[in-house]
Formats: sequence, C-alpha cells, structure tokens
Amino acid sequence: DESLDELALLAESAGDTPVAKVIARRPAPDAALFVGSGKADEIKLLVQAHQAHTVLFDQAISPAQQRNLERVLGVPVADRTALILEIFAARAQSHEGKLQVELARLQYLATRLVRRWSHLERQSGGIGMRGGPGEAQIELDRRMIDDRIKKTKERLKQVQRQRGTQRKARSRNGVFKVSLVGYTNAGKSTLFNALVKARTYAANQLFATLDTTTRSLYLEQAGASVSLSDTVGFIRDLPHKLVEAFRATLQEAADADLLLHVVDASSPVLEEQMAEVEKVLAEIGAADVPQILVYNKQDLLADDQRPREVVDAMLRSAGTTEPTPRVFVSALTGSGLTELRQLISTAMQTQPLIPDERDPRFDVDPTDPESSSQEPPQA
Repeated sequence: DESLDELALLAESAGDTPVAKVIARRPAPDAALFVGSGKADEIKLLVQAHQAHTVLFDQAISPAQQRNLERVLGVPVADRTALILEIFAARAQSHEGKLQVELARLQYLATRLVRRWSHLERQSGGIGMRGGPGEAQIELDRRMIDDRIKKTKERLKQVQRQRGTQRKARSRNGVFKVSLVGYTNAGKSTLFNALVKARTYAANQLFATLDTTTRSLYLEQAGASVSLSDTVGFIRDLPHKLVEAFRATLQEAADADLLLHVVDASSPVLEEQMAEVEKVLAEIGAADVPQILVYNKQDLLADDQRPREVVDAMLRSAGTTEPTPRVFVSALTGSGLTELRQLISTAMQTQPLIPDERDPRFDVDPTDPESSSQEPPQA
C-alpha cells in the first residue's frame, strides 16, 4: 500500500522504526475508535507482540478518538498531521521556520484539548456548593494556547515584513526569480547544490529541507544571473495548518517568474506526486506560473528506462493546450544540467517578469484582530 509505505518513510524521518502495518476497511470510520473495537483489539495484540511504543494512523483522527484509542491500546496514538509536525519541528533551522512550525503546532494542539482534567477544576461552585464548576484546567490551557498563537503570529508578521522588503528589492532590481518546487525527497536540494554550488543540507529522507534558501545562479547562455530558491517539499494530504503557517515560505513559489518542478523519475507513483504538487500550487496561487519539468534521478533508472532525448515537452494536464518543457537530469552525476540551464535562459529571454503584486485573497484588515490568519504570504 503506497499510502502506508509513505507513512513508514515519514516515521523513519522522525527517527522511529516501523514494525508492523495494519489495514482496516470500513464503509465509514467508527465514531469512538475510528477503526472499530475488533480492529482495535487486533492492533493491541500487535503492540504487545512487537513491544511498540506508538501507533500511527495515516488518516486524521479526532481528539476523542485519539483519547479512546490510547485507553484501549495503552500506548500514545498519533495521526499523519502530528507526525509531520514532529518532523518539521526537528528540522526547522531558521528563526522564521521555527516560528512557522510553532504556529502550526499550537493550532493543531488547540483542537486536541479534550476533557481530561475534570479532577483539577479550581473551584466547585458558589455558596452551598450549588452551581457548576469554576474555571477548569482545560479552559486555562485553551486561553494560554490562544495567547501563544497570537504572540507567535505577531512575531511572524515582523519576519514576513522583512522578507517582503527583500522580495520587493529583488523585483525593483529586475531580478528573474526561479523557484524549485516538487514532492518531498524528489532531489530539490541536491539539484540546488549542483546548480549554484551551495552546501544546503540534502539527504535521502522526507522533508530534509524546510527553510527557503536563495542564491544567485549565473547563466552563461544568457549572460546574466537569476535568483534561484529552494523551497519546502510537498506531500500528499499536506495538513492545511501547515500550508497556512508556511505560507511565507510557499509564497516564494507564487512570486517566482519560473518554477522548476522537480520530479523523482524513479518513483512508481510519480504521476500522483505531480498531481499533489499541482494541487498545492493551485492553493497558494501559483498554478499559472510558467514551469519547466525536471525529471531527476536518472541515475537510478535502468538503461532501457532512460529517455532517448534529454529535452522534450509534455502536457501537464488534460485541460492544457500548451506543452511544458521537460528535461531529464541527474543532480547527483550532473547529467542534463547544461540543458536545464539552457531552458532557464530561454525562459528568461522570452517571458516578462511577473509584477510584484499581493494576492487579493490574503488581504489584511489591520483593524481586525483575526485577520492575522489571513496574512499576505511573503517570502
């Protein structure tokens, strides 16, 4: 099952060791245990047999289902969103990246507050012990989390203003902006290092890179330099809160003049991965940005699977009429990089710069305290 295989890779990226997989087929999720009582007992036996420490669910589970499952299984339970948040928290390096992860984690945690602390209520009503309980621990926690969310958003707005100033400076200087996008572990950071001789962290794992890195790439064919940015990778069912929190990072793609859509050519599900990338690009308003498809990891393909031509073109979707340039490369060996630079040079010379305008969907009303969640995405 490709979905569970990807969940196992996510677990390994978080430092865990998968020991067993279970598939539950139901017409609808069970309201109490998500998988039903019989399947929950089966999972409990597997937990005891393997001495497992955690059970991971590929789908999102409700706070009540998580609480009930933990009582039945006797070990912590987490869903796909919590696992991705854990990875992001461990990998974020920059101040902005850490703030974005903290915001997403707090927003996720705010939905996990279920009534677990009834024994910690601070008072038991008024005179004669009549009336309901006073302020409960859950209410204290909710208010504390809300305060931290508000402060984190304010700090993020300051960082985003600085990013916006840098982006506008590049636009005023007429710099052609190129961004690397693609499914996580498609080889974006390795390709970035190969093109600009940078030393950004690259590894064969999901979400190895979270922080946006921008370098100048000189194109000998065009006799000019472009701005090349490496961005966070996408993944199937990327949690909405992460898309919202990482809007500043993802906006680097929406503000680009050209996208290099990096595809893992050795993946058996590359078409599904490409569709997920297109889905997120549409969500952040980057669906109409011109693309070059970069089919990476040619070194992992057998000789009879490699293309006859290094450069060709293809239709990205059924609704498009104009073919998108495609180049086959290996960021590890360097093959195809000369042709890729030529394609970037051609795109730079044949298309105008995209004006630096804000997406009206993210306009902010400074008088609305809730409008910080609609902060214009800036890189």
